[in-house]
Amino acid sequence: MFGINRRVVTILFGLLALAFVVGAILLFTPQAGQQARGKPVLWVNGKAVYELDLLRLQGNDPLYAANPQGLLKSLVDTHFLEQVILTEALKQDAARIRVGSAEVRKEVDRIREQFGLKDKKAYEQFLNQVGYTDAELRAELKSQLQIQKRLEQVRASAKPTAEEVAFYFEVHRDKYKGEARVKARQIVVDDKKQAEEVLAKAKAGEDFAALAKQYSKVGADQGGALGAPPGEAQPRPVTKVVFPDKVAEAVFALKGPGLVGPVEAGGRYYLVRVEEYLPAQAPTFEEVKDQVTKDAQEAKGNGALEAYLEELRKKAQVRWAENLPYTYKNPVVAKVNGKEILLAQVLQPVFSNQQTAALIQQGLGELAVQFFLPQALENLVDRELLVEAARKSGKPFIGPKEEIAQAYLLYATRDVTATEEEARRFYAENPALFAVPASAEVVGVVFKAEAKAKAFREAALRGGDLQALAKAQEGSVTEYGTVNPNQLPAVLDRLVFKVKESFPKGPLGEVSEVVKLEDGTFAVLLIKNRKPEELKPYEQVKEQALQGVVGRKRQERAQALIQALRKEAKVENRLNQVLAELTPKPKPKEEAPAKP
Repeated sequence: MFGINRRVVTILFGLLALAFVVGAILLFTPQAGQQARGKPVLWVNGKAVYELDLLRLQGNDPLYAANPQGLLKSLVDTHFLEQVILTEALKQDAARIRVGSAEVRKEVDRIREQFGLKDKKAYEQFLNQVGYTDAELRAELKSQLQIQKRLEQVRASAKPTAEEVAFYFEVHRDKYKGEARVKARQIVVDDKKQAEEVLAKAKAGEDFAALAKQYSKVGADQGGALGAPPGEAQPRPVTKVVFPDKVAEAVFALKGPGLVGPVEAGGRYYLVRVEEYLPAQAPTFEEVKDQVTKDAQEAKGNGALEAYLEELRKKAQVRWAENLPYTYKNPVVAKVNGKEILLAQVLQPVFSNQQTAALIQQGLGELAVQFFLPQALENLVDRELLVEAARKSGKPFIGPKEEIAQAYLLYATRDVTATEEEARRFYAENPALFAVPASAEVVGVVFKAEAKAKAFREAALRGGDLQALAKAQEGSVTEYGTVNPNQLPAVLDRLVFKVKESFPKGPLGEVSEVVKLEDGTFAVLLIKNRKPEELKPYEQVKEQALQGVVGRKRQERAQALIQALRKEAKVENRLNQVLAELTPKPKPKEEAPAKP
């Protein structure tokens, strides 16, 4: 679990997602009379939820689209009903929040604009389609706004202390580390020959700013000074983002002053004079205090929101109708030092995973359960152990449980460093991390008939207008641009990057053999500017190698820490037993009556 992006905490184990997603579906659930909504299925804090309402919600749930059966049906039902219970409890709690008629009217106007409901007749037809009256729609919109305000109210009420903000910076210090910057001037021209002529003049000692004023297509008035405000001509520090990728790579590889170029990017040629290189530096707390305070506020607000939703669900009193058309089972599947983990808590991350939904729709739901559920439970066990350790440490960790767990690992591994020797070894053992991938400019021409593809190939080797040559043989042209390995369809990728020898060259570039595609058509590729994979020099990627070593060592230490916590803890895992109990037993076969 170490290394997950710690800033992505808006969805707190899916609870927020549940609240908003189910709420959005309820937005278009007709609020008809009790008889039209069928029988009550359950009551949440005394308020009934009806059969037809659940069926409409179920129709919008992709997990039900594949008609799950057996154990999978029980798990999907439990997950679904947990969402319904939480959302209903949230709606009830938020009902006391004030929402004015003007706010509701604004939402109605937004819906009308979104669906193009300009006149009264179109709006009434829309209401009829979704089964609402205007009053019912406004009431439901009011409920949604109340939920939104209530959640924001909970978040805003959690204010981090000065101690928490300072500790948040200490834990997440790397997040605030600035980028390397350069002070530089550039000359951008459209012609390679002109770029080389300007380069020769710069090397001969001519003033670069004067050359930029004379030749550059970009920033000529400022002598090519990068980062300079309008009207000024002195460069200011800039990061990589101001350059095209290939230019940025060459400029920052210098690690000092110097002349770069010409580098081709986007059909233009860049010459860059680096005057000063400014390496990345970690800022002081005071320099980034405002941003840290904002981030700490977000983290603590998310933690408060997670606690609020969990408490809301815990207090919800649920009563089920007889002959329930769903299977709801939410037993304890694990205990961590006496703290219970319920089945629904494990189902949430599993069924929120798009891979799980895709497998279920492909009829592989049982496989998804066997593969994802145990891992999800192990992650929750790790999370509980890390949160417990964080609280025992006495340090002011803030945020939802997942973020606290991550922060504790960061704090516990903060003193990891790397040596030059380790960085060089990492560089040698992981060349793919430090290589510029192979590339080529590729154009594909596809034909329905093999004979026409061969005729085009012969013509392309002689040269001419590409479009005209393709049209003559009824071929369609696709310009792939500059591509790297694994970006083309498999058959074409092999032609460009897996064939060791070059193809015959013509005026249009290399011309490949005719290949048959999976759909039965035939293709010929035209290839230009083929470049092999190139390993960057160590000095150019030294910092990246050092960070790679640190990252690997921190991950190893984090895993060792988790294993140590597990060894000391009392962990009881009942998942397999629970799943076995929930799996429907096959009905015994009836014996055929004996023949007289």
